[in-house]
Amino acid sequence: MMIPDQLFSADHIRQITEHGLTEAQVLAQIQRFKTGAAPIRLNRPCTVGDGIIDIPAGDLEGFVKSHDREAAQGRFMKFVPASGAASRMFKEWFRCLDGGCFDTEDAAHAFTVDIRKFAFYEDLDGLISRKGQRLTDWLVQSRHRDILAAILTSEGLNYGHLPKALLKFHAYPDCSRTALEEHLVEAALYAKDRKRSCRVHFTVSGEHRHDVEKYLTGIRQRYEQQHDVHFDIDVSVQNADTDTIAVDMENSPFIDKTGRLVLRPGGHGALLSNLNQLSAGDIIFLKNIDNIVPDYLKPRTVLYKKVLGGYLITLQEQIFLCLERLASDLFNASDLDRIVSFCQEKLNIVFPSEFLELDSANKSAAIFSKLNRPIRVCGMVKNEGEPGGGPFWVDEKDGTQSLQIVEESQVDPLSETQRAIWSSATHFNPVDLVCGIRDYRNRKYDLQQFVNQEAFSIVQKTEKGRDMRALELPGFWNGSMAYWITVFLEVPLETFNPVKTIYDLLRPVHQMGQAGLSCRTEQTRS
Repeated sequence: MMIPDQLFSADHIRQITEHGLTEAQVLAQIQRFKTGAAPIRLNRPCTVGDGIIDIPAGDLEGFVKSHDREAAQGRFMKFVPASGAASRMFKEWFRCLDGGCFDTEDAAHAFTVDIRKFAFYEDLDGLISRKGQRLTDWLVQSRHRDILAAILTSEGLNYGHLPKALLKFHAYPDCSRTALEEHLVEAALYAKDRKRSCRVHFTVSGEHRHDVEKYLTGIRQRYEQQHDVHFDIDVSVQNADTDTIAVDMENSPFIDKTGRLVLRPGGHGALLSNLNQLSAGDIIFLKNIDNIVPDYLKPRTVLYKKVLGGYLITLQEQIFLCLERLASDLFNASDLDRIVSFCQEKLNIVFPSEFLELDSANKSAAIFSKLNRPIRVCGMVKNEGEPGGGPFWVDEKDGTQSLQIVEESQVDPLSETQRAIWSSATHFNPVDLVCGIRDYRNRKYDLQQFVNQEAFSIVQKTEKGRDMRALELPGFWNGSMAYWITVFLEVPLETFNPVKTIYDLLRPVHQMGQAGLSCRTEQTRS
């Protein structure tokens, strides 16, 4: 379909406005397609002792105590990005459903054996029984397509269209839990205050909000009683005004067959807006919906959650003291030297070469600007080949370096040097963050002020068989937090157990619950 000479028709402008955007914003987005995204420049990978901190075992207890002290004050909230359907988890099963069978006899046999290991097996069996059939008979008869339809489609469990939050992840001897339920149980172990109140925030897609809220209503009281806690739960959706326009392969606005512009969600970076709008909690634990473990692994996970929280609190207290000192104008040259050393040794802040030539007043202002920022302490695990980003020292335009979480798509694919640095990474980003979002005067930061707006990305998509290009905002824990104070801590690999495909749930770490603790055990109560 042709685009009018003025680029946007009156109907298109109305569509843009109704979306919460302006024509100028959309034109600026189109310009980004034309200029392209500049690759980030890696200096070196972060390693233990050079950008990544290894906490000695003897120091863990002190950080846990700091965490527990501030948790009692009600400072914590857990923030869980849980947007989107789980359809990508079932890519292979959808292919079998569409094709009518598995590709090989071995794959069919494995499915028949493994189906009993999934936490949703009892739900599936019950659904088929209510239809007067038996799942065991279907397995013997190799009715795999019927079984997949009962799992994936709206005629059955509808797992192919539900969000990951509502999928059964773990089976216990007396029940099974969804990912959402596991996150509530985990939050109760480290994020509740002295009044037993625990704040949790889930972000979901608009199409799933009703289902998630309804599910929460149904299970909330049970977990409150089991864990002696009151959950203060909020659910939000990705704001429409963070959507971005799609273009065709010539960078003109992509028009669908109905004549409308295609405006798409701007990637997980759009969730910065949700984080920025939180009204409760000044320290936020951030963790993906699919990285959750059964109860037998929770003690180790919770320990390091508390270590991350306690480490942030310790740093934050020191930072606030520095800022108060600088703001008072009662500092001297010796004070500035100590603060500079703290910035360099504890916060990995690199000052530009001209910094040393500044007088005391300008030096103080420069330090204050570096310290008066949101802070994030990020857990990093050893790289075992999982796909995703990692921690790097990155070259900045002013000649300094900063710590950043970098995705492969941000690296120049044509530079052998940059590719070599990327490949030499020793650690991986499991998206296990603790964020301090208030300043030393207890005022909320405007998190939009600390985004590297140039860290957007352009990806290729299809719309009903037609190629198009999509614009993704600076990533939530990448460009959106580029100008935060950033600290990386090494955490054990067993704290990272993501579920990206349905087969990940067959890994031993996700299966042990079946032979382990009762779903209603008192052992998980803190």
